[in-house]
Amino acid sequence: QVHVAQSGGGSAQTGASLRLSCVASGQTPSVYTMAWFRQALGKEREFVAAMSGRGTTHYGEFTSGRFTISRDETKETAYLQMDSLKPDDTGNYYCAVGQSFTIIYTQYPYWSQGTQVTVSS
Repeated sequence: QVHVAQSGGGSAQTGASLRLSCVASGQTPSVYTMAWFRQALGKEREFVAAMSGRGTTHYGEFTSGRFTISRDETKETAYLQMDSLKPDDTGNYYCAVGQSFTIIYTQYPYWSQGTQVTVSS
């Protein structure tokens, strides 16, 4: 079993920055993808960013260079640096772990508990 723990998030004003952290532990595969998704109230879960075990990254179109995903392999940790935040970035953010490098959230079997990000204007 794989456990995914997340920290960070909270409230910020438009234009500010926040960073999310995610730690995978337990029976993690030798190579795996760590990804971020978000879900706003009343909307579908949306892909934010992913980094494969070999360092390949992919971002949701809406990030427009404002978000950066990174990983520290030694700590089995992924980070999501969010800059130039907008009110539309408000939502619950989740970290996901899986063996596929994909934007499809159903392909990730392991999830964090999620954390709320609220951006005010």
